[in-house]
Parts: sequence; C-alpha cells; structure tokens
Amino acid sequence: QVQLVESGGGLVQAGGSLTLSCAASGFTFNNYALGWFRQAPGKKREFVGALSGGGSSSAYADSVKGRFTITRDNAKNTVYVQMNNLKVGDTAVYYCARPRVEYTLTRSQSEYDYWGHGTQVTVSS
Repeated sequence: QVQLVESGGGLVQAGGSLTLSCAASGFTFNNYALGWFRQAPGKKREFVGALSGGGSSSAYADSVKGRFTITRDNAKNTVYVQMNNLKVGDTAVYYCARPRVEYTLTRSQSEYDYWGHGTQVTVSS
C-alpha cells in the first residue's frame, strides 16, 4: 500500500532553516510528482510546492518562492523540502502528498489522493 511518512519538523527561530523529509513506499516513485502542503492553526491547508518525478519541473507558492527548495532522491524514494529564512508565518503542519495520476505536477489538492500524517514546524520570533 502507498505510504508517505514525513519527518524533520521542529522548533526553529525566525530566519533559521529546516529540512523536511518524506519517505515514500508502495508505488513507482519515479513516476509521480510529489507535493508539499501545509496547514496553519485555524487556516485551510495550502499548497507549498511540488516536484516532478524526474526532478526537472517544479512549482512553488508565491509565499515560499526563493526560500523553499524541493528536491528528491529517487534511489531512496524520498522527497525533501529545504526551508530557509523561515518566518513566523511558516508555522504549520507540513504534509507531503502524491497525485492520483502519474506524471502530473499540480497545485490542486483535489488531485492528490495519498497524504502523509504531517510534521509540525514551529517558527518562533
């Protein structure tokens, strides 16, 4: 079965950096883009970024563009998001997700059918 397991969350000061990982299993990893989403307290879950299966195409939310970078290691079935210059507003539970359709890079949550349980990122001022 498909599994996505996030790790790497924690507490960091504003301006600091953190790298989240998402270990995947149960599907042909190279064939799928992977997305990162986040949900802050009292807010709807929102798109952060996504990376194609081969790593050549990406998309980012404007709020994180230039600060967050998504990479993947297909040999390890793992996708990462490097988060730099973190802001208090980045505080959220971060989720990785897999789209329903192979070779699809999308920002739309409705097109993702498998989700991890999330990892908490807290940025303090």
